[in-house]
Amino acid sequence: MADVGLVVAGPSGRMGQTLIRMIAETPGVTLCGALARPGSAAVGADCGRLAGLEPSGMAVTDDPLALPETAQAILDFTTPATTVALAALAARRGMVLVSGTTGLSPDDFSQLRKSSRHAVIVHSGNMGLGINLLAAMIRRAASSLDAEFDIEILEMHHSRKVDAPSGTALLLGQAAADGRGIDLEARADRRREGHTGAREKGHIGFAALRGGTVIGEHSVILAGEHERIEFRHKAEDRTMFARGALRAALWGLGRAPGLYSMADVLGLADF
Repeated sequence: MADVGLVVAGPSGRMGQTLIRMIAETPGVTLCGALARPGSAAVGADCGRLAGLEPSGMAVTDDPLALPETAQAILDFTTPATTVALAALAARRGMVLVSGTTGLSPDDFSQLRKSSRHAVIVHSGNMGLGINLLAAMIRRAASSLDAEFDIEILEMHHSRKVDAPSGTALLLGQAAADGRGIDLEARADRRREGHTGAREKGHIGFAALRGGTVIGEHSVILAGEHERIEFRHKAEDRTMFARGALRAALWGLGRAPGLYSMADVLGLADF
């Protein structure tokens, strides 16, 4: 059986390089293309060299039409605008798109849903297997404990991260909101400064820390009267995200077109 052909978007980024290395050491998959944005300094570079491996003989391109027919899935940890464009490309070519891009707007998600009519799109604010299990646990906990338990989400990432709250924090917040049956956008407290008054009952609070080289740490706190429950997850290496992305790509092959999440991939949607 032939290996599954994968394309890495943004191959010169930290996640792009990690994906290239993970593909190289994973049986059953092969790198068949690397796609960079037009004007990127990575265009024309050898994919292997970019990732610190031996030369692969495969050059990075900025032309989607140059991708081979053997390309079956795109792995994407880039920017919202690029993700929307890649979703349209996946729809035209009938490919799977696995995206861990964060910071997408409601309009971006609307575009993803449109493209998912003709392509399998798996999107998650975090591709890690453990964090998605945690999200399922948060959803269950939030549904079991009423609004007398306040929910707070604290996250920390490296100093170069450009969006806040993190996509993972929002994923966990959405899980809590789903468990409570509430609208996250209407109940999210993302900034507290000055004289804020008492905490709004039933709201979900977010706090973001940035510094150093922290890959990702998340805590979800459910604080009730005289008791507190805390869930924590620490990402120790980016390979955990790459491993989840590969699993999602393989899962998506042969599926009906649609917009899926890692909860679907892991069978946690009804947990």
